[in-house]
Amino acid sequence: MSSIKIGWIGLGKMGNPMSQHLINAGYPVAVFNRSKEKEDALKAKGAERVSSPSNLIQQSDVIIIMVSDDKAIYDIFSGAEGLLRAGVTGKIIINMSTVSSAISKEMALLCNQQGNHYLDAPVSGSVKQAEGAQLVVMVGGEKPVYEQVKEVLDHLGKLTLYVGETGAGNATKLAVNSLIGFYAQGLSEAVIFANQNQIRTEDLLTVINNSALANVFTKFKGDAILNDNFEPAFYLKHIVKDLGLARDQGLTTPLADTAYHSFLEAEKTMAEDDMISIFRHLSQSK
Repeated sequence: MSSIKIGWIGLGKMGNPMSQHLINAGYPVAVFNRSKEKEDALKAKGAERVSSPSNLIQQSDVIIIMVSDDKAIYDIFSGAEGLLRAGVTGKIIINMSTVSSAISKEMALLCNQQGNHYLDAPVSGSVKQAEGAQLVVMVGGEKPVYEQVKEVLDHLGKLTLYVGETGAGNATKLAVNSLIGFYAQGLSEAVIFANQNQIRTEDLLTVINNSALANVFTKFKGDAILNDNFEPAFYLKHIVKDLGLARDQGLTTPLADTAYHSFLEAEKTMAEDDMISIFRHLSQSK
């Protein structure tokens, strides 16, 4: 068993399987989640339940956070029982959430003032990749700190890459997710166009998946379109958030603008569906 004590915050669709990989790797893991019932599966696998982020940081060497947005990060760090309320030093906090570079820089400064370290380390991949430890982890922050925890991060994915100073991991993730948004819209429009010309969806997807455009995203999202299955692996509301964050950080190009407004409109009725529901939105708009 590793001597590094892990504290994990956030047990959603991604955080749950990711934290289980660390338990399976032999790390002592303590968990905190706002919805307490989500802690049950981890407790059954040997994790300790902790009552607050403040208590969690006191008993952990490395704290990993996987939550949904900037507001949740503020609450976790600066809430009444937040991480920064504990007044401890020497801890490494790894924020794996998809959030803005600005909040990472703000939280890193506050952590440094207390004698702690902060890394932004968002991931590329969805639930299936999280379950199979096939995520790509992109890390921003102090490189020596990254090197201390790389062995931990390596248990979560197939690639862990240091990309620059604080906020660089977040900016890299927003670039990746913006491309995912563009691609989802493009794939949807291609299928709609093919159908308008009496080409079957399955035939178009067969061609794409055997061409230079073949990729895992097309396979999974193409199958979702084909099977009319829009159960969320990546909520549509989350791609709206990510495109909005990228927009706020300066991505205002033609494709970015079109995709943002397209997904924003779809969010009105499809927020809780998978992001490839943009296909249904565009189909209904014809």
